[in-house]
Amino acid sequence: MIMRRIAIIFITILYSTIAFSQSKVSDEFIVMDVDAITDEQLDTIDVKKKLVINDYTMIGVQYGVGLSQVMWNPSQKQDMVFVPLNFGVTVTTYGKMFGYMPFFGFQAGLFYAREGYQFEYNEERDYTYKIEGAEKALIDVVEAPILFQFHYDMWNFKILAQLGCYAGYRLSIERFPGKSGSVSEELKHSFTDTDRRWDYGIKGGAGFALVFDPVEIHFQAMYKHSLSSLYEPDHYSQYYYRFAYPSNIIISVGAHFHLTKRSGMTKAEIKRKAKDMVFNKQRNGNYQSNGR
Repeated sequence: MIMRRIAIIFITILYSTIAFSQSKVSDEFIVMDVDAITDEQLDTIDVKKKLVINDYTMIGVQYGVGLSQVMWNPSQKQDMVFVPLNFGVTVTTYGKMFGYMPFFGFQAGLFYAREGYQFEYNEERDYTYKIEGAEKALIDVVEAPILFQFHYDMWNFKILAQLGCYAGYRLSIERFPGKSGSVSEELKHSFTDTDRRWDYGIKGGAGFALVFDPVEIHFQAMYKHSLSSLYEPDHYSQYYYRFAYPSNIIISVGAHFHLTKRSGMTKAEIKRKAKDMVFNKQRNGNYQSNGR
């Protein structure tokens, strides 16, 4: 019986001590001068972070190299052409689909690139195919892609996949006669009347990014396929149409800079939230005091 009373007294004292301590801590917190909290003090607070991706925007610069060829109809033997010229600027905007799925975004850009073709010697026919006397040609283009992008984010790493379309214009051409060709001076750096200058097609690819907030380094492999033939289908014959659709594989690296915050709250938002929490406690405390 005595032990039971001692236990009850001990529990009562312990409960009173804990309640008094919590009340004291709460009172000390309430009278704290929130405006006196400095950025340095906020930085020292150890908080377990959870990655929450905001709706944010980036501007980037990108450079790549490509392998270029043409889908010929009728088909022709050809080699891939290495073209170390593909650069541009992009603007990427990320947003939440249906308000809660932070995996999607759109990217628009403007690129200057080079593509081309080179015919291979055909042993069966003992002949190398030519266009306007040229075995090889390089074409400079400017293009504007609009891509739908999927991204999966981790703290310092991101997986990317994108697909979309582009529109472009073929600026200039350089034709090379090769071993057996012969190109006139007039056509060496000029398009013909039957060449198509406007270009459009599909573009897509995948890659990954290293994130060093507020900068992201993107590594991507892209495929671009034109739906605009290099020349009019009936340029050779009104009865037998011929087509030539350029296609390119592009390996690129880019630096993208955050224009808005990628994750978490800004210091101003943290201070505002802290003030709201303190003022709410103060109001609740005053209400309870007045109620007594």
